[in-house]
Amino acid sequence: MPLPLEHLTVVDLTRARSGPTAVRRLADMGANVIKVEAREEMEGDSTALGFDFLNLHRNKRALTLDLKHPRGLEILKKLVARADVVVENFRPDVKKRLGIDYETLSRINPRLVYGSISGFGQTGPYADRPGYDQIAQGMGGLMSITGLPGQGPVRVGIPVADLTAGMYLAEGILVALLERERSGKGQWVHTSLLQAMVTMLDFQAARWLIDGEIPPQAGNDHPTGIPTGVFTTADGHINIAASGQTMYRRLCTALGAPELVDDPRFKTIHDRSKNRKQLNAELDRVLVKKTSAEWIEALNKAGVPSGPIYDVRQVFEDPQIRHLGMAQTVRHPERGEMKVQGLPAVLSRTPGAIRRPAPTHGQHTDEILRELGYTPEEITGLRKDGAV
Repeated sequence: MPLPLEHLTVVDLTRARSGPTAVRRLADMGANVIKVEAREEMEGDSTALGFDFLNLHRNKRALTLDLKHPRGLEILKKLVARADVVVENFRPDVKKRLGIDYETLSRINPRLVYGSISGFGQTGPYADRPGYDQIAQGMGGLMSITGLPGQGPVRVGIPVADLTAGMYLAEGILVALLERERSGKGQWVHTSLLQAMVTMLDFQAARWLIDGEIPPQAGNDHPTGIPTGVFTTADGHINIAASGQTMYRRLCTALGAPELVDDPRFKTIHDRSKNRKQLNAELDRVLVKKTSAEWIEALNKAGVPSGPIYDVRQVFEDPQIRHLGMAQTVRHPERGEMKVQGLPAVLSRTPGAIRRPAPTHGQHTDEILRELGYTPEEITGLRKDGAV
């Protein structure tokens, strides 16, 4: 089955997480991704065999290059000349110093789509600051609305700024590639951890921008949908989402507590918002009488959204997660057979695929150089010269 992006070549100059996340989206959909690594970058580095690297860099080939060496830079420019996309997440000043910025590379290949992720943006007062996920979580407002009321700022348990910046960049690159079909020209696509984090505030940002309201911490309770949150059962906790009058009535009926429907403290959405703590206590009083599994079955049967709260092991043991193929098997030359995350979007006719494991350090250097037209003797010379 042909893969949707197999006609595209992507040069991956990224490091850390946000950039590799963007490239992984393209690689999983079939793009020919060439991961450019510094010669000394991972030599003897055990992280290249660690779970994080193996999951981030699947479906890529690896080439070692010294971009500070004239012949190494020459090789990169040959790659760029035949590439569709270059992705990088250097600080703005670094790529200009190396001579691999958009202005320079677009002169070699005017059709090039050049993707960049930075910490704070390509220009502006913070442009040259080093970026880090947790810094962006704090500056982007997320930590102020995460955690229990009065708890103080809390980071999210995943690198959400890195991951979302990567996804937004991949989306921007794909849009630029579509536009190139019409104009025949490439362009520079860039985002930052800070932009991604502010965008992810979504309705919480709108509360401030439109209504002038600063959102507080709400813990496990949904900020505006009531009752929606975490509730206690006989053997643990479950999530329930039952905001709105119709859903609230369904919930009370399914719980066998119809008296809560007309209770004056909870009768309207406004009443439930004002008396949320009392409502949650009343719901917990009923829910502790049965197990999580019993309530999840009963509530979903009644059309009330409800679900378990899993640890990561339980996530991948769930029958629906298995059915969706969210863990895929791949064979690594050193780690053997292992599982990596599956793809989040399914195309019915040309789906993406996990085709190859993450590469070992510089695994495909000779192969890629041969594709560029270098002879075995020239490759030996490049190695001896320290360019690759």
